[in-house]
Amino acid sequence: MSAVPERHETPEPRGVSRKNLLRAALGAGALPLLTGGGVALARGTAGTAGPLDPTPACDDGDDPTPEQMEGPYFKPNSPLRTSLAGPGTPGTPLTVGGYVFDRGCRPLADVLLDFWQADDAGAYDNTGFRFRGHQFTTAAGEFRLTTIVPGLYPGRTRHLHVKVQPPGGQVLTTQLYFPGEPRNATDALFDPALLMNVRDAGGGREATFDVVLAVGQGPGATTWAAGREYTTGDRVSYDGAAYRCLQSHRATAGWEPPRAPALWQRG
Repeated sequence: MSAVPERHETPEPRGVSRKNLLRAALGAGALPLLTGGGVALARGTAGTAGPLDPTPACDDGDDPTPEQMEGPYFKPNSPLRTSLAGPGTPGTPLTVGGYVFDRGCRPLADVLLDFWQADDAGAYDNTGFRFRGHQFTTAAGEFRLTTIVPGLYPGRTRHLHVKVQPPGGQVLTTQLYFPGEPRNATDALFDPALLMNVRDAGGGREATFDVVLAVGQGPGATTWAAGREYTTGDRVSYDGAAYRCLQSHRATAGWEPPRAPALWQRG
């Protein structure tokens, strides 16, 4: 990315909510909060004050964050990869990491995340798949993307696109934003609830963002899917209840978690 001056603003303090009371858990691998956006990450243990709102980002507020339009540049069938930029790719290196949770703040495994973005010059590749790719969350619900900071183009602030889909669930389409961007104030689509936490690091930038999906709460909520490969420790929901995989297997109709206690443990 060509150097573009950024306005570093001091975020206004936000009130205490059940979201920003959650503490980093998920073991020693949990990422720290990063400065720049004032956004809380939804990383906590069981026994929180209540379920999270179905919002794409676990921000400090309690209002649900609406989905955002996919725009005219989405292409299906992107390649499976966690890096969108290779050695020598023009632009400022960027890594984006985070977790995907259900509304009970339980990490979701095997969630599809499909990313796409503009290149350093602000252009989308509409003939091939440059700066396009999809990946799946780990058993701990974690994802990590290696790319560059997207360039600017007329009418928009700097942003990343992403579609997020739990196994057998509905697709959430949204966009992720950078704090301190001058165009944030003029972009009609910009939503501060979708700000990433961003910091400078080693000649590049590091960002974190946690996704909260409207699954895992209430009757009928199911992320388990027949035909999918599950490994020990994977977590799913079935008819509103949470289950942990006890042994690796390929899911088959008739082996739903409530019917297969040898494969799934509730809780």
